[in-house]
Amino acid sequence: MSTAFSIGIIYDPRYHTWDSWTSLMCELYASNQLEINCPESEWKLWANGLKSIDIFTNEGLPNADEFSNWQDWAQETISVLDNVVQN
Repeated sequence: MSTAFSIGIIYDPRYHTWDSWTSLMCELYASNQLEINCPESEWKLWANGLKSIDIFTNEGLPNADEFSNWQDWAQETISVLDNVVQN
């Protein structure tokens, strides 16, 4: 199991705004230097940044370009990461 996932916390985006969810994810993965305060209008850039982090590259995170909004992408991303944590 990857070290990044050993804490077992993955934030559910359903009850967050873009700013609150990305802030929590940035805090959770602070060592990877995710961009903080990325505007919601540029969510696909931020999502691609998350996907390109080495601990996530082999986890099968969804491609942001396949989604029309960040909530659906984030929910699918969380599903993938939850599966990694549970396995």
